[in-house]
This record gives sequence, structure tokens and C-alpha cells, in this order.
Amino acid sequence: MQYPIRRKLRPEDARRSNVALVLQAIYDDSQLSRADLARATGLTKVTVSDLVAELIGAGLVHESGTSDNPRPGKPSTLLAFNPGARDILAMDLSARDQLRGAVLSLRGEPILTRVRTLDGAVGEDALTATRELAAELTSAAAHPVLGLGVGTPGTVNHAGTVLSAPNLHWHNLPLQQLLHDDLGLPVRVENDANVGVLAERRFAGGPDDLVRVQLSRGVGAGLLVGGRLVHGAASDAGEIGHVVIDETGPVCGCGKVGCLETWTSVPALTARIQAEPGRRDDLLAEAGHRLGLALAPVVGMLGLAHIVIGGPAEIASSAPLLDAARDCIAERTRSEFRPDLELVASSLGADAVLLGAAALVLLSELGVG
Repeated sequence: MQYPIRRKLRPEDARRSNVALVLQAIYDDSQLSRADLARATGLTKVTVSDLVAELIGAGLVHESGTSDNPRPGKPSTLLAFNPGARDILAMDLSARDQLRGAVLSLRGEPILTRVRTLDGAVGEDALTATRELAAELTSAAAHPVLGLGVGTPGTVNHAGTVLSAPNLHWHNLPLQQLLHDDLGLPVRVENDANVGVLAERRFAGGPDDLVRVQLSRGVGAGLLVGGRLVHGAASDAGEIGHVVIDETGPVCGCGKVGCLETWTSVPALTARIQAEPGRRDDLLAEAGHRLGLALAPVVGMLGLAHIVIGGPAEIASSAPLLDAARDCIAERTRSEFRPDLELVASSLGADAVLLGAAALVLLSELGVG
């Protein structure tokens, strides 16, 4: 029997972990002293002082004043995070007709945005537009760049290779490596629904156990369990759009019949509403019910209590869709032990993927999750 080879933990790994631990604490609470950090992290005061000195030297942290705590002795010096120390570049490739990019602060505050129209471009033309937008953002950054995060539709593996993005006609595209070679910067490429759920946790106060469903040209979901992204054995966790929920339904582009995407993707649902505008609420409720059918087993299996729906506001925020999905899931997973299900529209609007791409960079480069 063969066992996996485990790399020995090196001293630099432990230090990197401790730096991230201290920086995370300061990022979340800019009213901490070195002594507070030692208590919060469990590290020694000497270690904390050493790590804080490193972060101050990098410009990520600065001393912001003294504590007004009425304790005897010298007031404590407080530490604050410096959101302007670096710029983050972010790109959202999920829309049907355009690519969106932004330069953001380390707090996710947009400094500037750029849009590049696709005009139907797919394949190599879409890749060229993506590379050009990334270069434009790099040139526009006013501070040292921490990295570039990209949220793209499709299945993406751990190396940032787009295994399949049918709507863009991309297959086995090493997008992360290509952009890194172009820019000479750290680059992280991830599925758009996955970065969306990171945005909900980092910038919207979401819990560590969370599903975020993205309704767009397709239907995908990002899943956090214990604060960690779930990728699945084949990097396709959350690809719920092609789960069959109606065996008598329409033929899907994937070749199966009655996939969730044929009911709840934005193009499919918009076409139904345009064909029968008088049944708009009924059609939204039917789509919500089918979304609930796909999500109920996931909620039941993992014991989840929080679901966020993202997408165009006229669909993702519609009461008929949200109520029907919530009712369907609650009915099929009801238990005396299960808490009430919270299923709500995302508060992040159209910027969820951009913010999630920024969160991805924060996590990968600074360890701030």
C-alpha cells in the first residue's frame, strides 16, 4: 500500500503562517495593540513584535495612535491596516457580452474600473481581449500590485487552467500561466461562482458554511465549508447547472434533458418571460422551485443553513423565485434539529465576481481570508 508523501514543515512555512495570522487579526480589527495580538493569536509577545515590525516594514501595517484604555502604566500603541499599501487587480469574465476589470484597494474599494466589449468574441479572440484588459489594468495601477485575480465561467483546476468554458469556447486553456507570463505578477484564476462565495464571506459578512448560487449565462454554485472552498475531485464542485431536475424538460446544450440551466439560467428564464410576460411571477416561482430541487440534497447532506443567490437583480432578487426556492428546500430537508434556512439575494450586486477575485488574491498572497 502506498502512502502520500508529505512535505516536512519548514521554518519559513511556520513564519508565513504566523505573519498571516497576525495580519488577519489587524485587518479585521484596527484597534489592537501588540499585547492584544499576542492574546488573540496565542503567539509570544516577542514573536508578535517581530512579525509586526516585518509588516510595518512592508507598509501593510502602521501605528495609528495609543489606546485610551484607563489601565495603569504607559498607554498601548495601536496598529492599523494600510489598505493603500498595494493595489489588487481583478477581472470578471462571466458576462455574456463584456469583460469587466478593476483596480481595488486591499479593502476591496474600487479605485477604477474598465469594461471591454466582446461583440460575440470567443476562443482566441476572447483570450486576446482578456490579455489586453489585464495589461490595461496593470498600467493603470498607482501602487505596487499585490496580484491579479480572475473569475471565469467554466471548470477551473488548481493550476488556474480553464478545463472547459463552453460559452467562451475555451478548453484546457492555461489562463493563469498565460497572464502570469504576460504581466510578471502573481495571478490566480478561479471559477466565477467560487470567487463569488469568497466575496460574500470577506466583504458581505457571510458565514464559514455557505452556498452562493450564481445565475448568469449558466448556473453555478460556490461552496464554503469551514471557511474553505470546496473544489471536488474533478475541480467541478458546484457545477449544478447540468443536474437534471426535470426528465420531461427541454433539451440542454450539454445534450441531456431537463438540466437546471434550461430553467434558471438568465437567457432561458428571460426567454420564457418574454414569451409569456403575463406569467412573469409564475415563471420565476417555477424556476425557484426547480432551483430548490437541485439545492435540497446539498443542504441536507452538509447541514447548511445559509444560501445566497447572485445574478441580475430583476431575477436573483425577485420574491417569487427566492420564496419558491426557500420553501422547496425547507419542505424537503425539514427536521427538528435543523435551523431555519436563510436564503437571500446577494447584497454585492454586479460587483460580486470582481470583489471575489480580489478576495482570492488577498487569500493567496497575504493569507487574509
